[in-house]
Amino acid sequence: MNLSIPSQFDFLPRFIRLGSINIFSNLTVPLAGIISVAFLGHLPDIDPLVGVALGAVIFTCLYAILSFLRMATTGVTAQAVGRDDQQAVLLVGLRNALIALGLGILILMLQYPIRELSFDLLNGAPEVKAAGVEYFNARIWGVPAVLLNFVLIGWFLGREQSGKVLVMTLIGNATLVVQNYFYIIKWGLGSAGAGLSETVSQYIILFIGLLFFFSQIDWKLVKEVAGQVLDWSSLKSTFSLNGNIFISILSIVSTFAVFQNLSSGMGTIVFAQNALMIQLILFTFYFTEGLGFAVETLAGNFKGKAETHKLFNLVTVAMLTSLVVGLTFAFLSIFFPEYVFGILTNHAELIEDIDDYNLWLLLVLGFGSIAFMLDGYFLGLAEGTTLRNISLGSLILGFVPLAVVSDHFDSNQLLWLALAVFYATRLIMFLTQIPRTLKGDIEDGAVAPVIVAGESQPLPMMFKTDGEGGTASPVLVEEESQV
Repeated sequence: MNLSIPSQFDFLPRFIRLGSINIFSNLTVPLAGIISVAFLGHLPDIDPLVGVALGAVIFTCLYAILSFLRMATTGVTAQAVGRDDQQAVLLVGLRNALIALGLGILILMLQYPIRELSFDLLNGAPEVKAAGVEYFNARIWGVPAVLLNFVLIGWFLGREQSGKVLVMTLIGNATLVVQNYFYIIKWGLGSAGAGLSETVSQYIILFIGLLFFFSQIDWKLVKEVAGQVLDWSSLKSTFSLNGNIFISILSIVSTFAVFQNLSSGMGTIVFAQNALMIQLILFTFYFTEGLGFAVETLAGNFKGKAETHKLFNLVTVAMLTSLVVGLTFAFLSIFFPEYVFGILTNHAELIEDIDDYNLWLLLVLGFGSIAFMLDGYFLGLAEGTTLRNISLGSLILGFVPLAVVSDHFDSNQLLWLALAVFYATRLIMFLTQIPRTLKGDIEDGAVAPVIVAGESQPLPMMFKTDGEGGTASPVLVEEESQV
């Protein structure tokens, strides 16, 4: 009996390995967040819980927007690994780290106007806003670490080193839970304690990531590429890709921000119920994002090796897997709402009527899980323009019209319909673009140029044989390799 994997699916072991590690790594983030919410949710006063939910909207939006730093790092790094271009691998990390550090410092300098403007835009009772401000003031100092972590994680993922990301997130989020217990439960710091624990944990993650980074780089290579880090042609290409991804993410974040803001205007109970459901959606998306990371790495690697014929099977397997994940969590929330949402809070008034809305999770998680994974596919191909156009189109055509109607009628049902249509529109637009990529017709400017001797030029493919059948394959950089 021949148990070997067909050649067209020879990527499956890598997909399963990367996807499993990425999912496990990703799950530590929402699990830590859920535990933090549970600590707050079991306090006698509900204001810290709702205040943190309000303040978290700001950081969710901010970090989601700035996560283009990770997204713009992984795919291009994977393509450079596919070409076995070690200089390009290192330069991607260094250039994006420079951008991350600059943005982090700028945000710290502008923290006061960001805070005042953000809370002016968000609806909430005075005591809820006060708790949210305390949370903001403590968490904002972690911004530089978060942005540098985005780059480090993207760089490790692009090199198929998910194990390093897993270690970073496990240690960082374990310390987050411990800190939340002491700050919130033992020392009674409330929302400020929740924000402080986030800040400290991010610097712990950064420290571990830098240890990994410095332990594997070749310092001779660093000297060779030092003069190319600020090369204008490559920086321009990097900024272009980052800019398109930024607009794409901004469109998605704007959708959730408007959703949360409209929810907050429908009363504290509705806002808290929607916040619990959003937590479940984000938890599910952490699963599909883990698959998306694997797709992002492999799609970029296949493109770097000029093996676009493997993309169809890759995207098919990933879409089916993501759909199963999304529907599983949707059905769990529909049939076992007391158990699922009871983990997050013991306030019965929040769970009693949540059945009125959680059926929408079937559509949101069904459409959204596939669309979320397809983000990773196009990120791996570094198609920033495609992502930008789809995100803007989904926001303008899919979400805004129904959101306006929901606000007019003060209807939470219509608001959830608007979110479901948003993801349905994204999915349809993605599906129309996939055939083009399977033919090898990749958008112009999708790959940042590699700079050699100060000139922008494509590098030839660099392959080695496997020593047995002479099959050509690029050199993959793994744990023991040095860049």
